[in-house]
Amino acid sequence: MLLDSIKGVNDIKNIAPSDYPLLAQEIRDFLIEKISRTGGHLGSNLGAVELTMALHLSLNLPEDKLIWDVGHQSYTHKLLTGRREGFENLRKFGGMSGFPKRKESDCDCFDTGHSSTSISAGLGLVKARDIQGGTNTVVSVIGDGSLTGGMAYEALNNAAKLETNFIIVLNDNNMSISENVGGMSKYLNSIRTANAYLDIKEGVYNTLKEIPRGERVVESIRKAKSSFKQLVVPGMMFEDMGITYLGPVDGHNIPAMLKVFQDAKRTRNAVMVHVITQKGKGYAPAERHPARFHGAEPFDIGTGLPSKARNVANYTDIFSTVMTKLGARDEKVVAITAAMPDGTGLKRFRNMYPERFFDVGIAEEHAVTFAAGLAAGGLKPVVAVYSSFLQRAYDQILHDVCIQNLPVVFAIDRAGLVGSDGETHQGIFDLSYLSSIPNMHIMAPKNKWELSDMMKFAVAFDGPVAIRYPRGEAYAGLKEYRAPVEPGKAELLCAEGEICLMAVGSMVKTAEEVKALLNESGHKCSIINARFVKPVDKEAVRWAAKNHRLVVSMEENVASGGYGEKLREIVAPFYKTTKFMQIAIPDEYVEHGNVEQLKKEIGIDAETIAEKIKKEMEIGQ
Repeated sequence: MLLDSIKGVNDIKNIAPSDYPLLAQEIRDFLIEKISRTGGHLGSNLGAVELTMALHLSLNLPEDKLIWDVGHQSYTHKLLTGRREGFENLRKFGGMSGFPKRKESDCDCFDTGHSSTSISAGLGLVKARDIQGGTNTVVSVIGDGSLTGGMAYEALNNAAKLETNFIIVLNDNNMSISENVGGMSKYLNSIRTANAYLDIKEGVYNTLKEIPRGERVVESIRKAKSSFKQLVVPGMMFEDMGITYLGPVDGHNIPAMLKVFQDAKRTRNAVMVHVITQKGKGYAPAERHPARFHGAEPFDIGTGLPSKARNVANYTDIFSTVMTKLGARDEKVVAITAAMPDGTGLKRFRNMYPERFFDVGIAEEHAVTFAAGLAAGGLKPVVAVYSSFLQRAYDQILHDVCIQNLPVVFAIDRAGLVGSDGETHQGIFDLSYLSSIPNMHIMAPKNKWELSDMMKFAVAFDGPVAIRYPRGEAYAGLKEYRAPVEPGKAELLCAEGEICLMAVGSMVKTAEEVKALLNESGHKCSIINARFVKPVDKEAVRWAAKNHRLVVSMEENVASGGYGEKLREIVAPFYKTTKFMQIAIPDEYVEHGNVEQLKKEIGIDAETIAEKIKKEMEIGQ
């Protein structure tokens, strides 16, 4: 196999050009086989095989720098840099990350995970190169989806000022940029990038700049040229900004890409290479269902179906059902997503109420301020978003929603530990950053019924509300406990002991398990379902402190700024008789791995918590 000869960086350059198609097929076969067992991002990687090969053939890594936007399409890059063995433990605890990681390889020059960042990062690397007198090439790869993010345009605006080489590769797998206008476009591209043309153009411009009023002449020439190109050349938006546009080029044609990358390296400014690829290429199920294979669970290669059938509803399913019911009951309810109607569960709402559904693209900041405008206009907007992505819209939540106390509902999916995607995707900061904002109300459901009740409460509430719920199976226990949701009120589940567990959302189930373990060793426990993280039910906390020897806060959020810190202040006056313990995620980034394994590793699993409590109780005796 050709793939056997790829043991380290730049080994691909020893492969004969006639064998490139065979190597591409071997890479696809390898990825399909491995990801079918481990799970991972398949569609994006299958679509970027030839593109990655062409980049590695054109660049000299790690001296040259290659930044992958988001980074979930970097599997071929990892293969070509000698990390083949790492695929055995891809996305597992202690194993290889599914995203670029500087600590993994010198060929990963920038950690990524969220979208629309690669151009900014690349521009920084370009400036660092130039200031230090370097000559290496810097390439940022960004997808057409990521180009909907405002940060990408901020970076493009800044990159347009460059008078040094910077290559931006637009990996377009959805034809979202204008199609090729025709043969004239291809002709002009080849003329503009020909060696002689570039040399003449630069020579003329440099000479004119040296004479009086030469700058005006240069500007006149550029305007005249641009006026003609506007009629026939795609990508003029970028050209008008001052960024050279090359393409479109077939992203599965390696020789064509090698030529255009060579041309791009000769430009002395920012250049965008528009590459057309097919997501999921080479594997029929992924070609037919690209969304399903964006982040795939382990699957059967023959059918493309998940290896394990999912028979139990998850929290996203519950949210989806509730949203369609709310939409039927109230015509003012509208839904907003940032390019994730499937992932957030809004697909059904979109199908039933298309005029009240808004997909704003990968633009969380815009999504929030847009929702604020909808609320100011008299509607009831629900912004469905993953916890880690909502971080990007902190200022808009604070400035545009909460200062005005507008009734916007934030349905925060994937809150807490999410597992295999690692540090960039763990939703472990939302309680902290949302709690700092006045007027915000924050809730977390203990089970699937409470999520439904909280959504109904939130839509009827006159002010900002955030509801955070975890990834995965919706808890079906504690069905008998369904007291009405009241603003800022906790729920007492049982009162029977010397220890009081005050748990937030997903940790209520863990609290039940902790209680069972403590009961076995003779300790009695009360459990309070916090429901509201902001405002905290102070009466419930004081009751817990007065009637128990130990109050334990439990949350799937970092300790700093979380629920436990708020409880600590309230319990403090009772310290003569009552101890306090905060169970939370340490103030550190949590790597990828199975969620249950991660909980044990960081000490928020039932067994570890029970042991900590028993030791604390022994100290107090």
